[in-house]
Amino acid sequence: MIEPDTIKLLRECDAGIKMGVSSIEDVLDKVRDEKFRKCLADCKIKHDKLKEEIHSLLTQYHDDGKEPDPMAKGMSWIKTNMKLAMDESDKTIADLMTDGCNMGIKSLRKYLNQYEAADEKTKDIAKRLINLEEKLVTDIREFL
Repeated sequence: MIEPDTIKLLRECDAGIKMGVSSIEDVLDKVRDEKFRKCLADCKIKHDKLKEEIHSLLTQYHDDGKEPDPMAKGMSWIKTNMKLAMDESDKTIADLMTDGCNMGIKSLRKYLNQYEAADEKTKDIAKRLINLEEKLVTDIREFL
């Protein structure tokens, strides 16, 4: 029998990846520095690969996954566009991406603790997603 925690954790990872990819797509064309743009593009590719892995598992469990919370997505969009309207610099984008990654890391760690009965494969996916977010924060520090 599949632990409900496994599916719940996969859903949260799915929503988190969708939110992260959407955030990267929102700013990618505004990034001026080529190294920064490549860093974000590479991160998006890694997120997309992990998303495929999550969707494969969700399909096995006959689950459609989860969309990001509409309120959170809307608030993120508003914050991004307001900050960029005032200062469309790489520094602002790095700041926004760092805030988003940190919120994602915090949420994923909370879900890892909350859904402790999830299978090890699913926990590993959540940990890899956390590592991707942590690496992005580290990689873009120089643009803050």
